Amino acid sequence: MPTPFKTAAAVILAAGTMFVAGCRQDMHNQPKFIPQRGTEFFTDHRSSRPQVENTVARGGLKEDSYFYTGVVQGANGYREEKDMLPFPVTLTVLKKGQERFNIYCTPCHSRVGNGLGAIVQRGYKPAGNLNDQVRRSQPISHYFYVMTHGYGAMPDYSAQLTPEERWSVAAYIRALQLSQNATTADVATGAKVEQLKELATAKGLPEGFAGPWELPATAITAYPANASEGTPGMAPAYPGDPKVFVPHSAAPAAKTNSSKLPDAPVAPKAGN
Repeated sequence: MPTPFKTAAAVILAAGTMFVAGCRQDMHNQPKFIPQRGTEFFTDHRSSRPQVENTVARGGLKEDSYFYTGVVQGANGYREEKDMLPFPVTLTVLKKGQERFNIYCTPCHSRVGNGLGAIVQRGYKPAGNLNDQVRRSQPISHYFYVMTHGYGAMPDYSAQLTPEERWSVAAYIRALQLSQNATTADVATGAKVEQLKELATAKGLPEGFAGPWELPATAITAYPANASEGTPGMAPAYPGDPKVFVPHSAAPAAKTNSSKLPDAPVAPKAGN
């Protein structure tokens, strides 16, 4: 008959065995590959495996090249910009474009797009006037292309803006151009037309607040780029029609009407 001492010893031994068994390092030393470390599992001793040939990562195919580049491959081998958007324009799209424009574009171009933003008034090179006839006649994908690659002193904004956001900003630029060149004939029937000058006076704003903006004397004169010195602001230089290869290129389906605006009767004045 077992004595109490033997019983207690058996219980302690069993508990100790269970404790030792629970201290195995299988979870700590689990089989896994640590990036950039060697391994004996593969014959090339690399834990980081090469990409499988002829495969594309999920979400990386980018079949709609126009959506990601803003250009299509022309018959002559050169890129072609199109005056259409790759998706329908809605009020939500325009609001998103306005939000991003006010954040990233207004420091140079101002909120009305006349190129006399806050940093220009403090000595930076004048930005392009988005309301002049040259910019108004450019296809809408031109703005997407410039935001993607930069132009002159303007750096690219591909890191700050997703492709969808760049298209939204381009759509908003068209709406902004219309607002700065609109006439009473563009106003919907029955809508009340108010002069900006009268609104500014009613709000107690300074005289001349709604008048044309003048280029400040502190702005830097736009000299032609010197190849030996780099382009202004050291941004990459792009010729008017660089020859590029655009895979899967085809003219985008006409999902929206042309966004090109009619010719303005007179030269626009910012703030009107």
